[in-house]
Amino acid sequence: MSASHVRRGAPARPKQKPASRVSKRTAASHRRANRIAGLAFITFLLVIGVVVLVALDIPSKAAVSAGAAIDRAGFTVTGYQIVGLNRMNRKLVDGVIVDELRRASDESGSGRPAQPLVDVARIRDRLLQFGWVKDARVSRRLPDTLVIDVVERRPAALWQDKQRLALIDADGVVLDRVPVDQMPDLPLLIGPGANGQANLLNRLMSEVPTLKPQLASATWIGQRRWDLAFQTGETVALPEGEDASRKALARFAKVDRSAGLLGRGLVRFDLRIPGKMIVRLPRAPGEAIIAAPAEG
Repeated sequence: MSASHVRRGAPARPKQKPASRVSKRTAASHRRANRIAGLAFITFLLVIGVVVLVALDIPSKAAVSAGAAIDRAGFTVTGYQIVGLNRMNRKLVDGVIVDELRRASDESGSGRPAQPLVDVARIRDRLLQFGWVKDARVSRRLPDTLVIDVVERRPAALWQDKQRLALIDADGVVLDRVPVDQMPDLPLLIGPGANGQANLLNRLMSEVPTLKPQLASATWIGQRRWDLAFQTGETVALPEGEDASRKALARFAKVDRSAGLLGRGLVRFDLRIPGKMIVRLPRAPGEAIIAAPAEG
């Protein structure tokens, strides 16, 4: 029997059909689902681990242990330096720093504030709550010193409201209370909300340099306009609105330079009507100037 006969007599092998696209897609989906499930399980374990660490307070204990080790190595805060104070009461800054050093000492358990346990950000945040402090930077000078660099606000005026006096800066931020018998030589802003309009007043007066040094006080009337009182005793009533006030004050300054309006015994100049100036004279020749009641 020949080889050809043997091959012809052997049973024919069934042809394998190629896997369909649907089955391949199903297998890929299963593999992807398994990967996602594995990642989800690992994430779950990590979350459980973090929860356990937090519940046992392990991070804070590790930080305290590290702080204590650094304390033993000599990196403790034994002093601090304050830079930039001029007018602000130093005791206020001292109080903030001492409170934080005491807290760090208690946390370390050694009775000494380790450098890593002193929260410099907390010190800065507390300092920024004081009106005098415009900005502050707190840094560590290893091995044992803190440096507190304070940027103070500059007093620009006094604000009087409800018989109380306060120093304010050019932006109207209240810096400190001032006793009446210790008033500095600064312009006086009068009335509720007058401190919030300090920038507006500064802009108006900066455009009339001949009048600015003579300003004694400014009263914020009805939450909408200014009455300006000058050292020579006169009052200038400005209109509402910054643009109208600026134009009216510029005209008044021009006439004052040419004709000398201030210091001539007049009482009040009303500039509230556009293009006009209403002048109030003393009641009798030679009568002392008496400030007229503020009008709305």
